[in-house]
Amino acid sequence: MIVLKASQDKVLSALQSVAGIVERRHTLPILANVLIRKTGSQIQLTTSDLEIQIRTTAELDGDEGNFTATVGARKLIDILRSMPSDQTVSLESSQNKLILKGGKSRFTLQTLPAEDFPLVQEAANFGPIFSIPQKTLKALLSQVSFSMAVHDIRYYLNGILFVAEGKQLSLVATDGHRLAFSSATLDVEVPRQEVILPRKTVLEMQRLLSDKEGAIEMQFAGNQAKFSFEGMEFVTKLVEGKFPDYNRVIPKNHKNIITLGRATLLASLQRTAILTSEKFKGVRLNIEPGTLRVASNNAEQEEAVDELDIDYGGDAIEIGFNVTYLIDALSNMNQDMVKIELADSNSSALLTIPDDAAFKYVVMPMRI
Repeated sequence: MIVLKASQDKVLSALQSVAGIVERRHTLPILANVLIRKTGSQIQLTTSDLEIQIRTTAELDGDEGNFTATVGARKLIDILRSMPSDQTVSLESSQNKLILKGGKSRFTLQTLPAEDFPLVQEAANFGPIFSIPQKTLKALLSQVSFSMAVHDIRYYLNGILFVAEGKQLSLVATDGHRLAFSSATLDVEVPRQEVILPRKTVLEMQRLLSDKEGAIEMQFAGNQAKFSFEGMEFVTKLVEGKFPDYNRVIPKNHKNIITLGRATLLASLQRTAILTSEKFKGVRLNIEPGTLRVASNNAEQEEAVDELDIDYGGDAIEIGFNVTYLIDALSNMNQDMVKIELADSNSSALLTIPDDAAFKYVVMPMRI
């Protein structure tokens, strides 16, 4: 039976959309496979790592009829990548094997039974569906994801907090040294729901979301989240635990405020970062009326100093930061101007976008 027959790029793109979570080495060998389920002319491709399950539906011609099997996802992708993109490829079933043909090439692949594939048990009690444009969610994720912790023992920090309430969706990430907050408006009112999406889910979502206006639908349950967009369905387990109260972390009423060009500040920080030491990524900011001086030094007693003219008339402040934390935030903003609010050299700084309350970034100072 011909399971599918289509151009290489069409088959490859459908497979790549689900294969990001497939791990080459897994205690369950079948999880290295993609589940192929054919119903009529529709093909459903499903992958899982027991935490996340991704499914896409595509129209890939072939013989009419039903068929299910699982086959090595990476092998299939590697073979397809080696073929020209405009070549017609076909996948045929023969006993317990699948034969992939393209031009004069032929590959015979071993399959494992579909009934052994461990599908994620979907929660029975999902909350109301709400949606925002894919483009908006992609932007929100990029504004906060760099602040997620990596392998922190406080496991609830290894992900992003999603808070849906009323007509607002807010995303928050923190690693204990910095915190990023970003929000967008929803079309419908929803009851308050809070979930923590795991780091792997966040990275996979960023890979899959496009800059299209098309909507992404979301639903949250006690231990699961579900996203649907462009013929894809994404189900993920959530991180259990209590996320810190981010409202208490975001400073209010800092009296010293500087507004300056984002690109100018970013370039200055990138220059001075060259002479920071590998371990100790510290830079000093000296802020005085009219001037911002950025300085760094290292164990070899080398020093970098960069000066920027600023429109500022507040207190003189000398404050140290991990330069990576500032560069991360500025690199993930695309606005022309950035606003920095400070109290003194021992309090955290707040970075925002002028006239836009939807983005806030808090960074703790460091002793230098």
